[in-house]
Amino acid sequence: MPKLRGHHLICLHFFDGEGYDEAFIKNIEDTLRLAEEEDVEISSGADDVCAACLHLKQGRCMQSDSADEAIHEMDAKALVFLGLSVSDKVGWKALQNKVPGIFPQWHSLYCTDCDWRGACEKNRVFIRSG
Repeated sequence: MPKLRGHHLICLHFFDGEGYDEAFIKNIEDTLRLAEEEDVEISSGADDVCAACLHLKQGRCMQSDSADEAIHEMDAKALVFLGLSVSDKVGWKALQNKVPGIFPQWHSLYCTDCDWRGACEKNRVFIRSG
């Protein structure tokens, strides 16, 4: 059962094959494949996607000095928007059904300044939702 943190429960719906490197991209693809086959367990902190990220050091995001704290805040907000909690198990299809309803708020809070915005804007689901 894949483990995903709060913001990945939303943001991975817009994944379109881009990432830091081939290993990171393959890890996301594998995680998404599993998520579509099994329930997802919600984690607090680094998850299966983070495991292949070059910024993960000792369980923390080190992309910038404030990245880990900002990501934890984003995770918490994602769970509030989705009506979920850490350790919950949820199906990917259920998440797909919830994302459109919360996306306008999510977009206004997080997408404008996100480093991944350019990648997401190429995704037709993101374009339709935004």
